[in-house]
Amino acid sequence: MTPGPFSLEGRVALVTGASRGIGAAIAQALAQAGADVAVHGNATPAEATCQQVRAFDRRAVALVADMADPAAPDRLVQETVAALGGLDIVVNNAGIIRRGPAVDTTDEDWHAVIDVNLHGVFRMCRAAGRHMLAVGRGGKIINIASLLSFQGGLTVPAYVAAKSAVAGLTKALSNEWSARGINVNAIAPGYVRTDVTKALQQDETRNRQILERIPAGRWGAPSDLGGAAVFLASSASDYVDGHVLAVDGGWLGR
Repeated sequence: MTPGPFSLEGRVALVTGASRGIGAAIAQALAQAGADVAVHGNATPAEATCQQVRAFDRRAVALVADMADPAAPDRLVQETVAALGGLDIVVNNAGIIRRGPAVDTTDEDWHAVIDVNLHGVFRMCRAAGRHMLAVGRGGKIINIASLLSFQGGLTVPAYVAAKSAVAGLTKALSNEWSARGINVNAIAPGYVRTDVTKALQQDETRNRQILERIPAGRWGAPSDLGGAAVFLASSASDYVDGHVLAVDGGWLGR
């Protein structure tokens, strides 16, 4: 039977920041759709996610790199190709956050967030783009943006700056590469239950305010991002370019 437009059979994906949360959920969704997956962790191998990928009878390899390291993206691309035989899909999910008023944000905290959430994303896109252009088969690059690519947020100035830039970078790279068969898009998650949002979940007032604003009436789960990732990674999205897809329970429409 001919694979459908959402099938990822025969494709290789690299997902950064995939040891838990959204990255792990996306890695599982891509594997369920048929992709082999290189699973990146920041400090330790993401073996649990690899086991989840293999549960779908797909190949998995655990890679480790600090995404603030300028050399990391090129190495991750090389290791993925060496281990799994190619690279068709990249999901730039790795990210960090520092919370605090702008007046108390140190240069160290600012640079730490920008280095991973923006510089790391650009370098990963650049490394993947170079590979995909050289091979000539096209590919899919999916950046993880945020609701704060559209809004200013509260007490996370570096995170907002980086995620706003990721939305613009997604469009800029799409303009350069779409005609070469590389689709560059982004997913903007809403309020999802992960370690990054734990402080908000535990703040009774903020938690109530957030839930009151979400039309769906609940926090998102990491698995809610899987379908969007499969769509943007598959041939079903071949004419979708430079788009930032909000997966937010209706937050932005409120």
